[in-house]
Amino acid sequence: MIEPDDRVLLVGEGREYYVRAGGGTLSTDKGQVNLSLLVGASAGDPITSHTGARFIVRIPRPTDFFTHAKRSGAPMLPKDIGLVIACTGMNRNDTVLDAGTGSGIAAIYFGGIARRVTSYEIREEFAALAKKNLLDARLANVEVVSGDVLSADGRYDIVNLDMQIEPAHVEHAFNLLNTGGYFACYTPFLEQMAVVVDCAQPRFSEVHTHELIEREMTRSKRGTRPSTSVCHSGYVTIARK
Repeated sequence: MIEPDDRVLLVGEGREYYVRAGGGTLSTDKGQVNLSLLVGASAGDPITSHTGARFIVRIPRPTDFFTHAKRSGAPMLPKDIGLVIACTGMNRNDTVLDAGTGSGIAAIYFGGIARRVTSYEIREEFAALAKKNLLDARLANVEVVSGDVLSADGRYDIVNLDMQIEPAHVEHAFNLLNTGGYFACYTPFLEQMAVVVDCAQPRFSEVHTHELIEREMTRSKRGTRPSTSVCHSGYVTIARK
């Protein structure tokens, strides 16, 4: 059941709106929607505007936060986040250290899977935004720390970095990991990837770098073909201790 201040998606006629349940109204080309009607509603319930246009209630999932949540920069794409989850075997027993929180999108995905996630963001304004997005995602098992990941301590099953990488970060990740745990690092440029691999290979037992190419298929009356959108994003290095 939706409570006041919860984030909600309203979907109707090819449009969707990312709103907050409670006071106020949403103005659309199909009329105004009284957002107080969302309080007490459930996923799948219909909500109508003052003109009678019908919208369906959805509870946001991580994919919706990627699409709609306010961003501080370019987050990891879902395909790359999925690669990290799959190649590390992330599960409900894991403690995860994430760094380079940004707007918190990766932390939201990880928080829905892992037992506990601690995410470091050195820029205070980015950390503040990530905390707001995570509050909207209702993930009590995710903590955002405003600070340098090099100050992190404790033991982790997975360390994920999406930030400007120096050798010290790779070394620190190795020291924080439990034996058998995984280090994952997203890098947008080959030069940064080389820093990660060169530092990881002498320390970790397995080191693999992946470039995950994504091609969406489009279909029209003329025919079916791959989308012309950019399919490359960056490089994901996975290493096991």
